[in-house]
Amino acid sequence: MNLEHLNALKELLSSSKKIAIIPHKNPDGDAIGSTLALWHYLINGGHNASIVSPNDFPKFLKWMPGADQILNFEKENTQSKSCINNADVIFTLDFNHLGRVGQMSGILESANATFVMIDHHQEPSDYAEIMYSDVTMSSTCEMVYSLLRKLGDTHSITSEMANCIYTGIMTDTGSFKFAATTSNTHRVVAELMDKGAEGTEIHHRIYDTNSPSRLHLLGCALKNMVILQEQQTAYITLSQEELDRYKYQKGDTEGFVNYGLTLDGIRFAVIFIENKEEGILKISFRSVGDFSVNDFARKHFNGGGHTNAAGGKSDDSIEDTILYFTSLLPQYMNQLQS
Repeated sequence: MNLEHLNALKELLSSSKKIAIIPHKNPDGDAIGSTLALWHYLINGGHNASIVSPNDFPKFLKWMPGADQILNFEKENTQSKSCINNADVIFTLDFNHLGRVGQMSGILESANATFVMIDHHQEPSDYAEIMYSDVTMSSTCEMVYSLLRKLGDTHSITSEMANCIYTGIMTDTGSFKFAATTSNTHRVVAELMDKGAEGTEIHHRIYDTNSPSRLHLLGCALKNMVILQEQQTAYITLSQEELDRYKYQKGDTEGFVNYGLTLDGIRFAVIFIENKEEGILKISFRSVGDFSVNDFARKHFNGGGHTNAAGGKSDDSIEDTILYFTSLLPQYMNQLQS
């Protein structure tokens, strides 16, 4: 964040404000962790702040301090709209384009509030008056910690905030194994633990609370995995029928795409998940090395994200999407084999 935007934010928060905090649709650990940490900070600072999520979030995140106060735009529509329309300030966290909030995009585009963006994804759009964008950061949660440091307020981090920030960093770094994990990330985590973050308990709540149906769904996903050794690529498909058969709950497929990258010689892993309700195929891309799935997703699947982790979508069937996807791979052979 440059000095001009930092000073503008300090001025903005120098008096009590009505504030709406927005994560992206289908929020993950980083989106929920960062919004909750910021919410605690603003509430403790005397502001009237609320979090409005475009839709529900996974059960394994609902233990987080303050999670029961998050408004669900789909289920609490009137209250959510009122919060956004009456806001003096709107913080958007863990996304950089208003298209990432689904049906909420229209109401945000017409809001009269001052927008503040905090995000670590590539190629941000310019809707926010105050921007903190840093693609080198491991997570938006790490950025929230960095922002509090820039504001001189890390002393105000409570154990509740520390647990929220730790959760987002841990989940977005794959438990600190992804390339975006830096020495600074570990220093931030150490400081969070000193402030009360319970790393072992957080890991248990996120990763060690499987249901039988989720494990059966994982078995189905792994059985569906296709390995294209020559292209150093592996992909998984999950149909709506398979999701229904194993009683899919939001968040159940979290991390499935990463299994492809555990195979020797695989550099590119993808999962295609059918969503009949939205009429789309949701796609997650992962890679190792310098193969940019952000570029791949943006060019071919109306998506984007990071160099090694991105998302996209398709309006076609699983079969047609797979045909299209595999037809693209020959043009990337040099990058995948380098």
